[in-house]
Amino acid sequence: MRLVRTPREMSRLAQSWRRKGLSIGLVPTMGALHQGHLSLMRRARRENRRVVASVFVNKLQFGPNEDFARYPRPFARDRGLCASAGADALYRPGAASMYPRGFRTHAEVEGLSELLCGRFRPGHFRGVATIVLKLLLQVRPDRLYLGEKDFQQLMVLRRMIQDMDLGVRVVACRTIREPDGLALSSRNAYLSPEERAHAPRLFRALLAGAAAARRRGATPALVRRAMLREIRGIPGVRIDYLLAVDPGTLLEPAAMGGLRGVLRLVGAIRIGRTRLIDNIPVYCGE
Repeated sequence: MRLVRTPREMSRLAQSWRRKGLSIGLVPTMGALHQGHLSLMRRARRENRRVVASVFVNKLQFGPNEDFARYPRPFARDRGLCASAGADALYRPGAASMYPRGFRTHAEVEGLSELLCGRFRPGHFRGVATIVLKLLLQVRPDRLYLGEKDFQQLMVLRRMIQDMDLGVRVVACRTIREPDGLALSSRNAYLSPEERAHAPRLFRALLAGAAAARRRGATPALVRRAMLREIRGIPGVRIDYLLAVDPGTLLEPAAMGGLRGVLRLVGAIRIGRTRLIDNIPVYCGE
């Protein structure tokens, strides 16, 4: 596996692969890798001739009071995991090469970025869209691999790629969970043992919401209440949102009567200093 450190080196390497007719899959990460990230790399390995994994802790997607300084950076471990998952290149650019002095250009997807997590993390999705757009232009992959756990991020980036005619296929991959249902996340390491014991209740709340959504006479308010009942027992919990939303617009429907198709149940809560997000699909009108 080749370690790549600059945009110019990355572009040249990817160009050499494309000249040989080799397909490229890209897995963007901020490091502190877990089995969810590795599942993306393994799928990319199966579906492409070359795989690039990127590790870049992107300051633009952190708010002023968020955890940029303490975000885990175990690079030696991450490098070994990328190699074991079959990556051909590990792209680790420096902040100065990605955002050189005088950098002033950003990407933003209006209408999706301001909702849900965007209400509580202003500017977050602008930072996400900006860095992923830069990675896509540097690597020019055939496929971009993203996890469904960050569902809003998935939808924002899919819309950006569509609107900007980037010609990249977005491959959405299922959420990888612990045996008790907790979605894997680099930030799970922040949880104390007591907090970790309560964390799976977010997933259980979504399951309760899904059961409520499938009942005759279900309404968005009833679904919200079903999820809240599971969450309210967590000591000191703060709820950012628990909603059933249209997966295309990320908006809560006015009513669910007669609705057919897929909704997404989405939740974000804070336990202690740790913010957890999760989501599941629910099939209505069957």
